[in-house]
Amino acid sequence: MARQLKEVQGIIFKRQKYREADLLAKIMTKNNGIVTLLAHGALKPKSKLGASLLNFSYGTYVIYFTGHGLSTLRTYKNVSQFDGLFSDLTKNAYASFILDLIDHAFIEYQNLGKYYNLANFALQKINAGTDPEMITQIVQMQLLQAYGVEPEMRHCVICGKEQGEFDYSIKSGGILCSQHFDTDPGRLHLKPKETAVLRTIFLLPFERLGDIKINTATKTATRKAIDRIYQETIDLNLKTKKFLDELKLNE
Repeated sequence: MARQLKEVQGIIFKRQKYREADLLAKIMTKNNGIVTLLAHGALKPKSKLGASLLNFSYGTYVIYFTGHGLSTLRTYKNVSQFDGLFSDLTKNAYASFILDLIDHAFIEYQNLGKYYNLANFALQKINAGTDPEMITQIVQMQLLQAYGVEPEMRHCVICGKEQGEFDYSIKSGGILCSQHFDTDPGRLHLKPKETAVLRTIFLLPFERLGDIKINTATKTATRKAIDRIYQETIDLNLKTKKFLDELKLNE
């Protein structure tokens, strides 16, 4: 693809120094996937580009778009920031993990589809003070499809039963009704309410889940369950996840 000048809407989520005064920044865009931007001279004292590339900045960026490799930032307009994410360590950690998860589910320039809206939803909710743990669990469950390991959460994977008590089976790739618990001794052994939460946050549109509230014990159980699902089906090793776990241990 020939280089073309275009405007993209997106969210800045990673940046690093490049050469003496340049910056590389990753932007999650609405229509053009994840793009790595080269910002020439952004670290120079008089440059205005650096401020537009702070993590959790969002707005319109005018770039020389390539469709592969590095694109180049020319200028920007109407850029704002999720100030609550930038200034609060806990919110920052959850938001960084969420964007890292989405980043690893796609290759550069691959259209994110609904997952851009999911990222924007998550950042807005966490920035506004919604429980970041619950928002993160919603994102993790809804991202499983993007990783190619979409579980069957609508009905029992063996008999198709949709009502009753269920547990989650990693081996079977979805939920089991109580009549088929014995088919997988290694199932997660969740309480019915805990499995119900996993089903809800996976099946319902995320826009309807922004104010979901569950007690601490249930939330801890579902977090551990989601961690196991990711560990045993995707096996990511993200620094942002490690930092978030360390942060929660020190709470």
